[in-house]
Amino acid sequence: MKTYLSLWFNSDGAKPTQVVQQVEKFGFRPLKGNYDFEYDWGSRSVSNEEILALNDRLQARLKNGKVVFKSETV
Repeated sequence: MKTYLSLWFNSDGAKPTQVVQQVEKFGFRPLKGNYDFEYDWGSRSVSNEEILALNDRLQARLKNGKVVFKSETV
């Protein structure tokens, strides 16, 4: 399974380079195309609770950066 991430930046928020560094430290890999990043869970199936926990940790890491994100896990 993979979780795909899209980011929207605010001109009053953190610099995009800083946000990208934080997201990459978190384990996301940058992409080009419909999504900005992907997180690879490997071959295992993950629960909704694990997906929500990942999003909770990501939100905490990006807090106060005025960044909006959307994730999709398939």
